[in-house]
Amino acid sequence: MIEMTQELAQEALQAAFSKADEIGAKMGVTIVDEAGRLVLSARADGSGFYTFDTSFAKAVTSAAYKKSTMDMVNGRGINPHFFDALPSVIPGGVLPTAGAVPIVRGGNIIGAIGIGGGLPEQDDECAKAGAAAIAG
Repeated sequence: MIEMTQELAQEALQAAFSKADEIGAKMGVTIVDEAGRLVLSARADGSGFYTFDTSFAKAVTSAAYKKSTMDMVNGRGINPHFFDALPSVIPGGVLPTAGAVPIVRGGNIIGAIGIGGGLPEQDDECAKAGAAAIAG
């Protein structure tokens, strides 16, 4: 089984930061393994102090549900009460808002990358760039 490594996490982090620089956004980036355990987290100079928390919670959510948080946002209408209640059921543990995607290698989800600090579309774009950099 392929596992999330520090080296892979560094590559994803750098790709996400590169995309953030390209679009002019200050972001926090967190990579977790398939079980939602922290592998790596960093924030750009000038990004909000809260980006550690939001990027981590988004990454955990993506890893737990094995889907992008943007897909969760887009499907929110199916069960809006679930999404409204989820952060209070697992306080500080999940954040079902745009900005995280699973990381897939060898056909398996090995983790997720979460981004915080930008607009929802910016966070999603940077997460996708980070995940794509190490997909395989």
